[in-house]
Amino acid sequence: MTIPSTMRAFVLHGHGGFDQLTFHSDWPVPIPTNNQVLVNVKACGLNNTDINTRTGWYSKTVTTATTGGEYDGDQDADGGWDGGVNFPRIQGGDAVGIIVGTGDNVDGGLVGKRVIVDTITRDWDNPMDFNQTSYVGSALDGGFADYMVIDWRNACPIDCELSDAELATFAISYSTAENMLNRAQVEAHDTVLIPGASGGVGSALVQLANRRGAKTIAMASEAKHAEVARMNPTAILPRQPGDLTQSLQKAIGQSTVSVVADIVGGEQFPMLIEALERGGRYACSGAIAGPIVNLDLRTLYLHDLTFYGCTIFEPHVFSALVKYIEAGEIKPMLAASYPLESLPEAQQAFIDKKHVGNIVVTME
Repeated sequence: MTIPSTMRAFVLHGHGGFDQLTFHSDWPVPIPTNNQVLVNVKACGLNNTDINTRTGWYSKTVTTATTGGEYDGDQDADGGWDGGVNFPRIQGGDAVGIIVGTGDNVDGGLVGKRVIVDTITRDWDNPMDFNQTSYVGSALDGGFADYMVIDWRNACPIDCELSDAELATFAISYSTAENMLNRAQVEAHDTVLIPGASGGVGSALVQLANRRGAKTIAMASEAKHAEVARMNPTAILPRQPGDLTQSLQKAIGQSTVSVVADIVGGEQFPMLIEALERGGRYACSGAIAGPIVNLDLRTLYLHDLTFYGCTIFEPHVFSALVKYIEAGEIKPMLAASYPLESLPEAQQAFIDKKHVGNIVVTME
């Protein structure tokens, strides 16, 4: 194919509201160098990371829930996953597409391959050095554009019948969820409580914990229970269940769980911790309801609990995810798709959280 010199792209020009996102129809197409490939993006999923990076929510100056709006203070120094964001920046970590070009050090045989992009880039000479990582859509440009460049080792060939929009629901949500389950060492005998089970990571947690044979207890607003039930959790509880231990006893015949896999945080945090059995594990990869929580340290040490913070995953997590997709062991939860030009509307729908699963923008 002939590669144009310019492309469509939604570009973030600073932290703040939607006014910081600008659609360009003549943004320069990036040129792959050295170990990079050029990907013709077909679809790109939305994630909390996109909203939080745009607004600067990762900054220590922000102590409230994610809202999608502007925050007081200056978020420039630490508003991204790994510190400050260099603007302008094209966001979008959940990209899928076709390799159409290669850098000097890359096998040209990759051209034409359908790929799903691993959002965490590494020092591939030492891939287990978690201090040498960066993030697609934050530290480097991502997939809210017609083309993107990425290290060829982050462009993972995949063979499946899913549409581009369906395939774009997986990368970030499911690698995040699989990493949480790995860190918490979830096995078939475990019972896993999943707040926010209707979201991208939450729905991924239900499916991936089910895949391990664990009991899954999904928490979601009651209006979403019918959709959540499609993922076959062991039980579904309201998002605000009142007395959680009593609700668990009624739903599954026991008042505690062995694992809490949480991306919500906020005011419910103490209730979740109290629901852990002695020796239980708490894995966290988000705090959309608020990052500042109330922790009674006596609960932590008297109940022999273990806490896991989960962001960077080992390289094998993504390759395993590709195999799960190809084998049909996990299913896409595509809630809606929007054209690239409607990215702000897609983000607003994501913020409103009336959906179950993932929202995607498509390039065609």
